[in-house]
Amino acid sequence: MKHRADFRYLERLRVRWAEVDMQKIVFNAHYLMYFDTAVAGYWRALAMPYHETMESLAGDLFVRKATLEYEGSARYDDLCEVGVRTARIGNSSMLIECALFRGEQRLVHGELVYVFADPATQTSKPVPPALREVLLGYEAGAPVVEVRFGTWGEFGAAASALRAAVFVDELGLPATLREDADDPRALHAVAHNRFGVPVATARVMLDEAKGTVGARAHVSRVAVLPTLRNSGLGRTLMQALLGAVRGRGAREVQLVAQASAVGFYQRLGFVTQGAPFDEAGVPHQAMSLAL
Repeated sequence: MKHRADFRYLERLRVRWAEVDMQKIVFNAHYLMYFDTAVAGYWRALAMPYHETMESLAGDLFVRKATLEYEGSARYDDLCEVGVRTARIGNSSMLIECALFRGEQRLVHGELVYVFADPATQTSKPVPPALREVLLGYEAGAPVVEVRFGTWGEFGAAASALRAAVFVDELGLPATLREDADDPRALHAVAHNRFGVPVATARVMLDEAKGTVGARAHVSRVAVLPTLRNSGLGRTLMQALLGAVRGRGAREVQLVAQASAVGFYQRLGFVTQGAPFDEAGVPHQAMSLAL
């Protein structure tokens, strides 16, 4: 873990004023907070909602030991990256290595030893094989999700639940967004994590009047679990969806994005069309992408 390149996952952070001590450097204890924050991001990168995953595994992870070694100091407003990786998994414990970099310079590194245990008694339990497989697979470069395509009959229950979590529970929009008349004729995409849990969804329809060749595709109902946002999951879902419609002959993709998501779609190549407008009390923007 000497170099940034040793880590598949890196969490970016900027040093805040409150984290600097009277020596004008980051107070030593804050590096543990930085590492803990990065570990939370690591779980998002694995496409595993932490609490739900631990509950399904009938256990939880408890820190048994934390060690840090200081080689340099971060200062106010430094832009840093914290690398996290699973270095070793034993019978009931796992070793997580962390390092904080400013550019290519390693400032602090350390080890966190977690024990998988019963959450009620805090007695250790063997690390579940499924969790072991996900962690080691990620470090070996394996994808964290599989995007599957199918009909409403195949994926309706999963898509509806994800829409409810985002549109209804999070945004307070009408429950009718869980399902509508377009669903039976749409192609649905659902991303499943390595445990088979649905974590993101979207749907697409081709203009029936133009058939397939040169058709215009309409993407809608894009929903990513809130706890997994900013982990690359949305990009993975959209790239898979764009590949699917391209393979079906589409030459243009249209969608209506919430104003807060315009930047995300622009990074995928979409451009804005017309002026922003209000829909269900939420600012939206029409966008398109030429394939």
